[in-house]
Amino acid sequence: MIDIVSIASAILLLVGSVFTLIGSIGIVRMPDVFTRLHAAGITDTLGATGVLLGLALKAGFSLLLVKLLLMLVFLLLLNPTACHALARAALHGLRRPWMGLTHHD
Repeated sequence: MIDIVSIASAILLLVGSVFTLIGSIGIVRMPDVFTRLHAAGITDTLGATGVLLGLALKAGFSLLLVKLLLMLVFLLLLNPTACHALARAALHGLRRPWMGLTHHD
């Protein structure tokens, strides 16, 4: 019989994978670097969080659990910081944010 921890782990792994897939589609479909960073930053953070929490549930109480939780803490701290730094670099590189205008307007 499948226990509740295995079901919760599978759900978290699936949700994390779906968020990562949605983020990769957003990177391809968005028009400029700022909206691509927004799509990538949020969905990658949520996707990796789901995957790491799902793996942590599968690991049980062990050294692997501690390593996965440390990876999660670093990810939650560094991924938004890296996205912010990339956006500032693009802004200082004279990249203009997309304002919703097309070439036909």
